[in-house]
Amino acid sequence: MVFPSESQRAVPRVAYFPDSFHEINGVAHTSRHFEAYARRHGLPFLCARAGGRPTAVIEEGSLTTLELRRGIFSVPLDKDLHLDPVFFRHLRVMDQTVRTFRPDIVHITGPSDVGLMAAAVAILNRIPMAASWHTNVHEYAAKRSQWLLSSLPRGLARAGAAGIEVFFLRLTSLLYSWAEVNFAPNEGLCRLLERTTGRPCHLMQRGVDTELFSPEKRTETGAGGFVLGFVGRLSVEKNVALLAQIQQELEARGLRDFRFRIVGQGQEEAWLRERLPRAEFTGVLRGEALARAYADMDLFVFPSHTDTFGNVVLEALASGVPAVVTRDGGPCSIVRDGETGRVAEDGEFAGAIAGIVGNPERHARMRQAARAYALTASWDAVFDKVYDAYRGVLRG
Repeated sequence: MVFPSESQRAVPRVAYFPDSFHEINGVAHTSRHFEAYARRHGLPFLCARAGGRPTAVIEEGSLTTLELRRGIFSVPLDKDLHLDPVFFRHLRVMDQTVRTFRPDIVHITGPSDVGLMAAAVAILNRIPMAASWHTNVHEYAAKRSQWLLSSLPRGLARAGAAGIEVFFLRLTSLLYSWAEVNFAPNEGLCRLLERTTGRPCHLMQRGVDTELFSPEKRTETGAGGFVLGFVGRLSVEKNVALLAQIQQELEARGLRDFRFRIVGQGQEEAWLRERLPRAEFTGVLRGEALARAYADMDLFVFPSHTDTFGNVVLEALASGVPAVVTRDGGPCSIVRDGETGRVAEDGEFAGAIAGIVGNPERHARMRQAARAYALTASWDAVFDKVYDAYRGVLRG
């Protein structure tokens, strides 16, 4: 069945299939804002997502929601992140829902159970497809394989990890080559996608709620010491082990009046608790509680090399908290080195932090600059550009 593209239609009908929606991660965060954008502007929008909720089709105004329940055979990839190997049982209801909605374009967010089946539905029904890159699956796979390769000689282990990374990059790029247009959160990934898929790629960055995340939410006076903050999944691909190294190096420099506030959960939590006995572990926070946690930080420390954007970094900046990030991935495109924080190699983090802690005037300037930068980011601007790209595809 071929749906009419109606290329002259001012507002495309979009069927959106995110890898995650209800969870706490960057894809889910962006997806919830995308749905809210469609609701706010009255756009015809189908959002199909998987999780623990009963399978159902829900219509509300211009929005159609397809909830698909993941089953008992789902494999946990991380906290609140699962893959259902028999997800294809939902193929009929997904196909019927798509046919009823009659989208002009199908948008997937990655090689998940939802994304792969949505791609199949789009191809079978000859609907143009868009794909956005949110997760460096190839780098995650290489990081997660390290424990399997740890018993091998170092050189062989490195070669094995590199081979795994190349394999998953090729596999993921194959999926993205099926799309008419791709999106990525930073220029480096756009270039990578264009090179590996031969398809055009548009920048799709992230916005931030500057009313929720604001310096006005700050309650601490600084009497408890300088607060170094981290928000995110406590997992190996986030490079959280560097936090323990940073504490050791700061103490070796004679700095004592500081403490970590760590927001999140994950497989590395027990390891971190053992090595950061003075740290405050809050678990997962949402809404106002999360906003207050950010605002009460003095400096945001984000050592991840694999994040494609770094929503949490932008939320920290909106809260008036400068950030120290690595030179890899998306966060370094958000932070202006020396102005809204520091961009550093792993071995430079402690020195960068010490340079801010020891200079209150510089820290105050960075706080103001961080907030000012975040005020220029809005979700409407992000998704307006996505819809412009959709229209370009439909015009041919």
